[in-house]
Amino acid sequence: MADNTNAGFETICIHGGHVAESNRAHLTPIYATSTYTFDSAEQAIAIFKQEEKGYVYGRFGNPTINEAEDRIALLEAYGLTNADGTPLQLKAILHASGMAAITTMVLSNVKAGDKIIANQSLYGGMQELVDKILPGLGIASIIVDFHDINKVEEVIKADSTIKMMYLETPANPTLQCIDLASLAALGKKYGLTVCADNTFATPYLQQPFKYDVDFVMHSTTKFLNGHGTAVGGVVIGRDLEKMNGIVTKTHRLLGGNSNAFEAYLLTNGLRTLSLRMDRHCANAEKVAAFLAQNKNVAHVNYLGLKSHPDYEIAKKQMKHPGAMLSFELKGGFDAGVAFINKLKICISAVSLGTCDTLVSHPASTTHVGVSRENRIKYGITDGLIRMSVGIETVEDILADLEQAID
Repeated sequence: MADNTNAGFETICIHGGHVAESNRAHLTPIYATSTYTFDSAEQAIAIFKQEEKGYVYGRFGNPTINEAEDRIALLEAYGLTNADGTPLQLKAILHASGMAAITTMVLSNVKAGDKIIANQSLYGGMQELVDKILPGLGIASIIVDFHDINKVEEVIKADSTIKMMYLETPANPTLQCIDLASLAALGKKYGLTVCADNTFATPYLQQPFKYDVDFVMHSTTKFLNGHGTAVGGVVIGRDLEKMNGIVTKTHRLLGGNSNAFEAYLLTNGLRTLSLRMDRHCANAEKVAAFLAQNKNVAHVNYLGLKSHPDYEIAKKQMKHPGAMLSFELKGGFDAGVAFINKLKICISAVSLGTCDTLVSHPASTTHVGVSRENRIKYGITDGLIRMSVGIETVEDILADLEQAID
């Protein structure tokens, strides 16, 4: 199944990347080994020279990890073709976390003196990376509102040191959605490496490679795993020579590799991805509609509501608006804290994408160290609640929200 690109999406979720192993295990087992043996010195030489396929060391590869990588690559490439009509071939590299995957991608593509252009709404980890780590390596970043395509082009034209465009859509936690087709085309026009974080949408709802991006990243901790059991990340690329070359080398030398146990949990989670996403999305629609008419809610950020400014963009490039939303309570900071404390079924936690509904109040948790002025500027207001809608009975979710808000 590893090379079969003609199967349906759900079939790939279950069988993609699987290679029969010698003991005929139904599922690929956990290869809990740090190193591998050779039949002879000559075989070791051939494997190290990549003249023969084989495993060397846990940091360089593992059969359990490879199955997860191949499955994700097949899902991101599902139904997509190259310009000549041949099926799109992608390579994925699994990492210990989403941030490890992003770091590998960045450091294998930009160097001191280069700049990255990114949207003004970024995942907090990426924002800190561009603010606190990359400048020390001589890599600067320019933050622009990616809704203003003309402004983005103006900035790129004025600075030839911009080498990478970094996209994140939908964005966290305001659910901004940016136009992948227009921005990717603009990036390619000026020879930029274009990369997209697809964590919120998953390949089931959105496929950035459709728009000719170079790299896609995921925090596999979230919807791909789906059960909150393992931290992980993945970078997927379309340039196979580069992926097998500098990206693989950077990954190995930085040491942010995954491990067999967490890869095993990830492959099991992927088996139900499409089923879970259908339920997540159906529940989120009902939750958003309920919140939109609640008298104590000032506004709801959900891409499936026509009131969201990016409703049309999401409709164009996503299969469904997704399972993530945020909403503003009229009572501000105190109302946000009180709401969290009254929840009975929904879980107060800062992650997302698990089977259960996770709710957080950014102003009192994830963004407590950010000045109020900066929070407000990026839409992270005092009463904002972020919600990852789970797959519970939706009436139970609604009842819990109603009693907690009122």
